[in-house]
Amino acid sequence: MTDLPGRLARRERIPERVVLVVAHPDDETLALASRLDCLEDLSIIHLTDGAPRDLRDARQAGVDTVENYAELRRQELRTAMAALGSTAELRCYWHPDQEAILHGAAIVQNLVRDLWGAGAVITHPYEHGHPDHDAAALCVALACRRFEAERRPVPDRFEFPSYHLRQGQARFGEFWPDASAPETAMPLSDDDRARRRAGLACFGSQQAFLSHMPEMGERLRPAPAYDFRAPAPSGQAWYDQFGWTMNLAAWRRHADALLDQAPA
Repeated sequence: MTDLPGRLARRERIPERVVLVVAHPDDETLALASRLDCLEDLSIIHLTDGAPRDLRDARQAGVDTVENYAELRRQELRTAMAALGSTAELRCYWHPDQEAILHGAAIVQNLVRDLWGAGAVITHPYEHGHPDHDAAALCVALACRRFEAERRPVPDRFEFPSYHLRQGQARFGEFWPDASAPETAMPLSDDDRARRRAGLACFGSQQAFLSHMPEMGERLRPAPAYDFRAPAPSGQAWYDQFGWTMNLAAWRRHADALLDQAPA
């Protein structure tokens, strides 16, 4: 697809098929709230249901089961899409939040099906901000590698900034710099910023975390040629500080096993 980031920056209508692959409900809004309505043939795929199984987040949101929390997050997503004027097709693979990499083989297989015919795919960077973000970057890359191995058309890969550690501090809405992947910023008008805030406000269960990010800009870049067998550029995982079962060492073991099965 020719210059998708530039076309979106100019607010052109995009008739070609685009797939946005994200880890959780709200990631799509953080990524491109101001431009979702420009994408006329958009599918948004959520790898997880947004509901960690330890129930800490659910209880903070005032619900007592994983199922109810997942449904709450899905309802927030539907409300946000309406607020942003997006008619995107919504798909969810329903894997547990924080555990996407455990289901990597199934995710890759589903992405091979769901990316077929797309001109472009947009996803998270590989930066160790969240284990599910890293899984999205890896699984999209492996699905595209499968297309290459089978000599099928490969969608152009782009990514949006999430968050990562840099010099021991969390950095939100910024890419780890990579000279091989030039960034394109989306100019945001006052109306764009207001609409973005309105979309993010729909995710009531996530407001404590989203307080870091409502004024974050929107930008895209071509996905770099990551070496997924090596640590991300930061070398550290922000998610290691939370005491989750899925720490970087565990993620690395499952990612290596998935890579062992992938086409060369």
